[in-house]
Amino acid sequence: MKDQSLKKVLLASLALAGVSLGPVARAAVIAENFAADPLAHGWQIFGNTNLFRWNPTNQTLEVTWDSTQSNSYFYHPLGTVLTRQDDFSLSFDLELNDIGPADDYLFSFELALGFLNPMEAIQPEFVRGAGICPDVVELAYFRADDYGDPATVYPTCTDTNSTFNYNGYGAGDSTNYTLIVGPEYHLTLSYTAANQTLAATVVNLAGNSSATVIQPLAATFTDFRVDSVSINNYSEAGQYPGFEGSILAHGIVSHLVVNVPPPPIQNLTGAFSNSLWQAQFLSRTNWSYSLERSSDLRQWTNVVSGVSGSGTNLVLSDVTPPGDHSFYRVRTDRP
Repeated sequence: MKDQSLKKVLLASLALAGVSLGPVARAAVIAENFAADPLAHGWQIFGNTNLFRWNPTNQTLEVTWDSTQSNSYFYHPLGTVLTRQDDFSLSFDLELNDIGPADDYLFSFELALGFLNPMEAIQPEFVRGAGICPDVVELAYFRADDYGDPATVYPTCTDTNSTFNYNGYGAGDSTNYTLIVGPEYHLTLSYTAANQTLAATVVNLAGNSSATVIQPLAATFTDFRVDSVSINNYSEAGQYPGFEGSILAHGIVSHLVVNVPPPPIQNLTGAFSNSLWQAQFLSRTNWSYSLERSSDLRQWTNVVSGVSGSGTNLVLSDVTPPGDHSFYRVRTDRP
């Protein structure tokens, strides 16, 4: 058995919804002050890189929202998957240098920061202007336009079927508020699982105005799956004819803080117990866990499937180990 144990190796690889995230669990807080290059510590860009520029002197991120450009995201993986069963929040400071239409589409289009699933958002069929945008939780701002529509702060939430959360006309899902050029604003977006409520707040740091929107999830809303925080530039392509909007805005984002639940696996260890290989870790409720085994790191077999997390230590054992060497990993999924 000693010789066999020397051949056994535990691969501590965490997979969330089938996507491998590597052997190290990320922290439950992302605090980004832009003192160092964000691309050197976890941030990524998809799309037009010229829309996002780190300013090392001012320690800020300079962002362009230009709807004539393709879908582009400045994003950071969370190390977990958020659903309506989780508490989470995002806060940041924003200063606008200018904002207006990008072209002849004079209806408003959104300036957005929030949470999404990049694997869905990078797909060609992801069209924000047509409402084909699954798994989005974000704070959206629409400027006042030339057609009489007021400036609006809108906490936006779409489920996995691209259905927007909507509580009915006049329900207060958004509020009229104008972000003017020059002042610095502090904005927050938070979701509370206990009352299934999304909230957005904007405060003029000069101290002369603020607004808050409280948006419950509607009874018909299903669920979302988001795994990254993101600054979003959406393309105006694909909008409904006659209702096209656009935006061209330049601004500065700073002091960004994200709070999310701890990762679904913590304190993972692996060892033999009574000649059986066991993986032991701190689990979370509302997650399910499987132990997988491989002989070549390419083909994986479930040896334990669908064990519900308890919020305490969980042990998964391979009761029928093969005679040769094996690799193990723990897979996690949201029910």
